[in-house]
Amino acid sequence: MFSSFFSAAPPVDPTAPTFHPISSQGGELFGPLEPKDTEWACASGFITETQVFYTTGEDGTFLNFQLIHSSVGLWYPTIQCTCKVYDPKTGEMTWKSVNVTNFVTPPPGLDKRSSKADEFSVTYKSNPDSDSPESYIIRANLGTDFQLSLEISRPKGVPGFKIGQGEKGGFSYFGPDVEKPDGYVVHRFWPRYYATGHIIRDGKAQAIQGPGMFIHAIQGMRPNLVAATWNFANFQSPQQGGVSATQMEFKTLQDYGPKGAGSGGVVVNIGSLVLGDKLVAVTAETHLPGEESSTDAPVKSRATFLTTQVDPDAYHVPGQIAFEWAGASLLPNSPGKYTAKLQIDVGTQEAPKGLVEKVDVLAEIPRVIKLAVNYVAGTKPYIYQWLNPATLSLTGPDGADTEIEGTLYNEATFIS
Repeated sequence: MFSSFFSAAPPVDPTAPTFHPISSQGGELFGPLEPKDTEWACASGFITETQVFYTTGEDGTFLNFQLIHSSVGLWYPTIQCTCKVYDPKTGEMTWKSVNVTNFVTPPPGLDKRSSKADEFSVTYKSNPDSDSPESYIIRANLGTDFQLSLEISRPKGVPGFKIGQGEKGGFSYFGPDVEKPDGYVVHRFWPRYYATGHIIRDGKAQAIQGPGMFIHAIQGMRPNLVAATWNFANFQSPQQGGVSATQMEFKTLQDYGPKGAGSGGVVVNIGSLVLGDKLVAVTAETHLPGEESSTDAPVKSRATFLTTQVDPDAYHVPGQIAFEWAGASLLPNSPGKYTAKLQIDVGTQEAPKGLVEKVDVLAEIPRVIKLAVNYVAGTKPYIYQWLNPATLSLTGPDGADTEIEGTLYNEATFIS
């Protein structure tokens, strides 16, 4: 994927689409994950690959564990292991970011869904005939003052998914030619899992257990060219036998759109609904610039900023956000449609609500990535992270409305 690096040749037709979103593909949205989908690709070029585990503890503790494999052209890849633990009751946060050594995938005797380094191991296990057919065992030693041991198990009724079927399922392509793209992004999801384990901080052990979600993602181009903004929502609740509502959304730069360079600002949103520990709907929607979204669309996957405020870095940061889902039921014995809505108030710059952190992206990424990305002078990408109690309004095929109380972790990322 060096075309975006070394070639700026325009397409033959300057109005030809330069972005091909997976959210606009025809056919069934749900694509079952195949073993290869969550294997480490470790591709060369300018590619960033991540595995992220988001856990919402029953006691309110939030844990984010992430592995990042970053390739920069012909340089040797950089592998980071990061972990954030946040207690909303006390405001206490622990943040660890380590450039690991001796990264290996697959470890001896395992496949490429597992990986290890001197500082961590992530071991994939398959047990297809059980109530938890897949699991990950995470062990991490990220300093003398921080260790983590966690088992992640996927419930039988919540299969992992991507949008679309087969090898190209999940892929959005950048550039005029999908066979020789400038770059791509792909996401694979476990929308709900159960975690159990413990954290050791400063010699003190803390048990953690609760639901969460897992994402394996690849950005096959420079990250500052993939999107101008990102939105992410992860709602988890123990009610109704286990509920989750998730969204991942990005908005393209002006170079990548439906009518060539300058027509960008395309929004791709991928979502899912889990009810009673069963995946009941997968949603995906494309929002083109200048077009009104239909209020009665059969499929909805939307994050709308109802109010915004300009922050000190000139970004229009949300105050109130509305998330919407609508999609065909995946349950054979419950045909019809599931819909859901969630509205959250994250406050203002002066009085934020549930703000975990405003993350300085350039301060967190490896120096070699920072130099190669070569951000425009004055650009300061940030990630706003919030954790709040929330209520999900869900309607099933029978028309019955249910109010579900849970916890919402959401992010808004501003890159350009």
